[in-house]
Amino acid sequence: SPPPFKQPTPSPSEVVISPPDSTINTSRPSSNGGIGTGGIVGITAVLGIVLLTTIITVSWCLFKRKKKIAGHNARLYGLSTSMGSLPQSSLLKIQASAVEIGNLSANGFVYSPQESGGLGNSTSKFTYEDLYEATNGFSSQNLLGSGGFGYVYKGLLVDGTEVAVKELKIGGGQGEREFSAEVEIISRIHHRYCISENKRLLVYEYVPNNTLYYHLHVSEVLDWPSRVRVASGAARGIAYLHEDCHPRVIHRDIKSSNILLDKNFEARVSDFGLAKLAADVHTHVTTRVMGTFGYLASEYARSGNLSEKSDVFSFGVVLLELITGRKPVDISQPLGDEGLVE
Repeated sequence: SPPPFKQPTPSPSEVVISPPDSTINTSRPSSNGGIGTGGIVGITAVLGIVLLTTIITVSWCLFKRKKKIAGHNARLYGLSTSMGSLPQSSLLKIQASAVEIGNLSANGFVYSPQESGGLGNSTSKFTYEDLYEATNGFSSQNLLGSGGFGYVYKGLLVDGTEVAVKELKIGGGQGEREFSAEVEIISRIHHRYCISENKRLLVYEYVPNNTLYYHLHVSEVLDWPSRVRVASGAARGIAYLHEDCHPRVIHRDIKSSNILLDKNFEARVSDFGLAKLAADVHTHVTTRVMGTFGYLASEYARSGNLSEKSDVFSFGVVLLELITGRKPVDISQPLGDEGLVE
């Protein structure tokens, strides 16, 4: 008969691994919809990204709002003098709301013959005679410059405040309609003005360091930090005209001679005699191309198509002036190379 079956005994080198018991609970997710460790990690990561994005967005909005408020309330300019005893129709009223906005040359005055209220609250009043005295009778010794629209004089008020007074030519380049249009624009950007009988006066903050053109092409060369400061300041001023004025303002004559420099070489955009409201541009056809050769955008010069981009182009030419030191149009250059921008 066959020998009885004997179960073999495993050798010491053999390892016997039994399958896991089905009754033992594992870390795998059960069939009842529970979330495992991987799911928790994924959800946590998504929530973290959403939270971080929200914080960044809120911080950016607060930064922009704070910057905008700071630009609109940079500095109040109040003056104090005696009102005198002259009739109301000859008084020049200074407004407490005259502020330096962005980097516009924006401190000034408003004349109100019928007490229209103007902007802000009156803090003091001046007569035309006060300005006449401040400029030494509009003396040639106080003359800062002149142009097609009039003359600019340096003035010293009785409290020691320095101002620049622009006297428009009677019967010159600006009639009543042009003057009224300029008044509308400069009032929106917080300049002030005066009408006294047949006199047309605009009064501005006095800036002592002349124009950017002067420092680039007449006096000693500006250092690079000053050039960067001027470029940044002028850009803020133009951005204010295009974005924060309502309706927006198109300057139409951005150039180095219309950028004034204060005692700290901060830029001030000036001379709004050619400026137009963007609302008028969109509803009326521009029949006359205004501006300065060398700074005009090509599409505006060709077709009269005016927009904020025209100012941006002109400012780009100013930046090239800052970088190269060249004039936009230089007749001393070889034929064909006179223009800085082709």
